[in-house]
Amino acid sequence: MQTAHKNLVDKVALITGAGGGIGLATAHALAQAGCLVVLVDLQAEALAEAAAAIGITASYIVADVADPASMQGAVEFAVQRHGGIDIFIANAGIEGALAGIVDYPIEQFDKVIAVNVRGVWLGIKYVVPIMRQRGGGSIVITSSGAGVRGMPKMSPYSASKHAVIGIMRSVAIECAKDNIRVNAIAPGPVETRMMRSIEDGLAPGSGEKIKQRFEHATPLKRYAAPEEIAEMIVFLAGNESSYCTGGVYPVDGGDSA
Repeated sequence: MQTAHKNLVDKVALITGAGGGIGLATAHALAQAGCLVVLVDLQAEALAEAAAAIGITASYIVADVADPASMQGAVEFAVQRHGGIDIFIANAGIEGALAGIVDYPIEQFDKVIAVNVRGVWLGIKYVVPIMRQRGGGSIVITSSGAGVRGMPKMSPYSASKHAVIGIMRSVAIECAKDNIRVNAIAPGPVETRMMRSIEDGLAPGSGEKIKQRFEHATPLKRYAAPEEIAEMIVFLAGNESSYCTGGVYPVDGGDSA
């Protein structure tokens, strides 16, 4: 167990999008710091594998973050299992289609906004009352570098990641009196399935060239590992960041500079 985060021992963390990528890495990192982690995703097999790999401190529930009853059920599952929630990682997200705005499928726009914005909003809506009962907590939202600047052919995704920063700032002000801190991270390119999809979407059959272009444009000249993003989330989840709320934290290898 990592001793740097003693304040996280036995804290209950609910993590959406925990079946892979940043969410999975965060689940491992929080568990290593001593948290009891509750994993949420749509992929039952991935969740089962993740929970088995983490061990007895992990449990999971299949849920659709964009569906009110489903998301509320996930929150209730965590409360029934552990008595409350101290940390909420609103990480679930999808990239959607890649296309210019004229050609972008409307149904894809609706899906991206439903998962990436409605899903975050619903999760916070149901978690905040539980955290108030606990005397406070920490909420961390996964935004993106696309949440602070535009991305061609990804207008719905970029819009969704801008939107969750607005949610974060509003709730941070609203819930400060309850000792609930709310922050967002803005990762740059990360070695995940999502980035492979984006690369291939931007240049079908030549995704590696897009990756090289992204790497070249990043001051550190590489993608992040999911574990590097998870470390920032763990910091924001714990007492080391006790005076941090309402902030957007880039984890992008210098890309935003």
